[in-house]
Amino acid sequence: MDLGTIHTEWMQRYRTRTDLALEAREVIIQHEGPPEIPGVAVETERTPVAVISRVAITTEEGARAMGKLPGNYTTIEAPGLRRRDQDALDQVAQMIGKEIEKFLDLWKIPADGEVLVVGLGNWNATPDAVGPRTIHHLIVTRHFYYSAPPAARTGARPVAGISPGVLGITGLETAEIVQGVVRQIHPALVICIDALAARSVERLGTTVQIADAGIQPGSGVGNKRFGITRQTLGVPVLAVGVPTVVHALTVVADGLDRMAAHERGAAQNVSIGPPPAGAGPAVGSATVPGAGGGTGPAPSGTGGGMPPPDPRWILQSGGGSPGPTTTPPRRGDADGVARGAAAGVHGAGAGRGPAGCRRAAGGAGGSARPLHGRSHHDAQGD
Repeated sequence: MDLGTIHTEWMQRYRTRTDLALEAREVIIQHEGPPEIPGVAVETERTPVAVISRVAITTEEGARAMGKLPGNYTTIEAPGLRRRDQDALDQVAQMIGKEIEKFLDLWKIPADGEVLVVGLGNWNATPDAVGPRTIHHLIVTRHFYYSAPPAARTGARPVAGISPGVLGITGLETAEIVQGVVRQIHPALVICIDALAARSVERLGTTVQIADAGIQPGSGVGNKRFGITRQTLGVPVLAVGVPTVVHALTVVADGLDRMAAHERGAAQNVSIGPPPAGAGPAVGSATVPGAGGGTGPAPSGTGGGMPPPDPRWILQSGGGSPGPTTTPPRRGDADGVARGAAAGVHGAGAGRGPAGCRRAAGGAGGSARPLHGRSHHDAQGD
């Protein structure tokens, strides 16, 4: 079963683009009703800072219905990440680490099994830089793990990280580079970090998907590249994805829906007729400062003091310019989630738990520091 084929068929069927299994299920239910999808099981867990949804696709029928390969897809939604809430970032990093640990236990990855973390994407493009930025914040340990005394290895795991770039930069398929590294170092597990496409603007930079079905680089923007899966590499592959792009038409549609809701609310908020004498302002009416410090009725069309809708926010809410996709406006929006992803990967991969998560998550603008005081980027003068 080819991911590109079933994903394309799904997009043509529902005229929607999303890499999130949770959103794919939402789209199907929206179009075809609430009955459960055969071969697809869903469970939800709520925490104070996030909602964790686990989607399991167990049959080929379910895979074709969802446009995803059979496997387990865990989605962590944390709106606090958009507000750059450091406490939320720390907690989400721990959640990512715990979810990754579950997959490591499922695959029986040994405690000293080597993990290769691959940061997919183009570091020159903000929406595609989540993978490389995650590697930037990752604490790599392979280069000193094997030379360290056994006592110093306690609670650690050999972790290596690479950012192979994209075809347009290297002239090589990303899967080819990853295959070459895997054949050379023989890791027990490959974790791929990549940017994804979402259907909802609200999930940009606030959501992390963890899946054991592998990944196809470039799928978020419609580029068909060779897949990075257990079948192509010969080792388990865990895909950690963060939505950073959404189709521009989706942004416009969401904007029109909100404007329509605004107009409906304004209509319900307008009072009919003047208030009785001495009764004060009518319920639902509004007053504004008038000449000489007095007050007067709110201007017509404001819906009882509500500001008129500004069509410009349709694009501003998505943070980008018109085009096939729109993206977060600042590198920091993607960088915050990258720090959380790196912390979660390292917390599980290096066996440091919550403490390792907090170190890798760092501050609002800081980067991680390993136990020996210098990261691999410091050594390279990054």
